[in-house]
Amino acid sequence: MRKMCAALMSVALFAGAGVAAAQQPPAKTPAAGQPAKHVMMSADELKWGAGPPSLPPGAQMAVLRGDPTKTGLFVLRAKLPDGFTVPPHAHPTDENVTVISGSLMVAMGDKLDEAAMHAMNAGGYALMPARTNHYVRAKGETIIQVTAMGPFEVMYVDPNDDPRKKTTPKK
Repeated sequence: MRKMCAALMSVALFAGAGVAAAQQPPAKTPAAGQPAKHVMMSADELKWGAGPPSLPPGAQMAVLRGDPTKTGLFVLRAKLPDGFTVPPHAHPTDENVTVISGSLMVAMGDKLDEAAMHAMNAGGYALMPARTNHYVRAKGETIIQVTAMGPFEVMYVDPNDDPRKKTTPKK
């Protein structure tokens, strides 16, 4: 496992505005011995909202299960426009990614290297182990499903990649 530099930024992925609108009503945790509630939804029933401020602008999210800001299992979908890139980063927990449609370019490492990226097409799966630096780019509009344990965070290798650190120039 790679050692991350001391300047590593820990950024809460779902802190802030935007994702609450995308979240489905939370299922209540069943009492001990009680079965979980059955949930079914078609793709057109997903409620998409803006991605969180810890990701570059342009992504849309729909939370299918759980709450990424809290401890416990969550499942979400992310709709990424063509060219959407998340610079090198890691997470404190394992991240399971399944490509639903489109193509997700993925590589491991501390620096973005397009030549190292591997295309994952619809049906493809990747496990990004906890604290392993990786980066992604959408090739065409791409929808992925992420399953992980919360609270979910993005830890950018380079603090300058943190989109919340970028300011818009005043006119």
